[in-house]
Amino acid sequence: MPEPEQRKVWMKDSITVSKEDYLKAILEAESEGQHVISATLAHWLSVSPPAVTMAVRRLKRDGFVVVKTDGTIQLSPKGKETAYKTALRHHLIERMLAEIFGMEWYQVHDEAERLEHAVSPAFEAKLIEKLGERGMCPHGNSVLPESPARRKKRGLSPLSEAEEEKNYIVASLYERDPKLLLFLHRLGIGPQSAVRITAKNYDETLSIETPNGAFTLGKPAAEKVWVRPK
Repeated sequence: MPEPEQRKVWMKDSITVSKEDYLKAILEAESEGQHVISATLAHWLSVSPPAVTMAVRRLKRDGFVVVKTDGTIQLSPKGKETAYKTALRHHLIERMLAEIFGMEWYQVHDEAERLEHAVSPAFEAKLIEKLGERGMCPHGNSVLPESPARRKKRGLSPLSEAEEEKNYIVASLYERDPKLLLFLHRLGIGPQSAVRITAKNYDETLSIETPNGAFTLGKPAAEKVWVRPK
């Protein structure tokens, strides 16, 4: 059994990690244009509603979030600063794993989720020096995800809305679902890969062609792949 003082350190660390995860999730959801409520966080972080309620209460008490009368959760300036630092560390680790160590793009997100809490300011500074702060991660995303409106303004569209018989290049992918990323990888859908819709079917599935062959893709997956015309 660990000593009492050691247990206190472990407990403190776990609370700190949890706080960073919540704040980063709020910041990313806001960046995507979502209306953040407790249910949003329960879904994003795969935790129970009571756990979210308790965490939000602590974050509000410590000045990291503001909870509106309608239940909307917003970051305070202090919360935004903490959340951005965590998001930046996550972004840098993903790029390090892919660009320096050659790890596959569909594997780096979960690894970065584990490592982002262990990065010291000195190591973070070295990563920024080596990689730069403004590059794209292996999934085609910047430090913070963009809202659908902003993506469309840049000429991107979700694969679900792309036109038939037109060639596209994958610009970015939703990275929070590792099973989705592996599924897309097996279909040949990845960053900068080519994809073509051969038919939009009655059941809202897509008949597509990728470098790996011809497949049928459902709408929920197609909505999470952003493409640009080739």
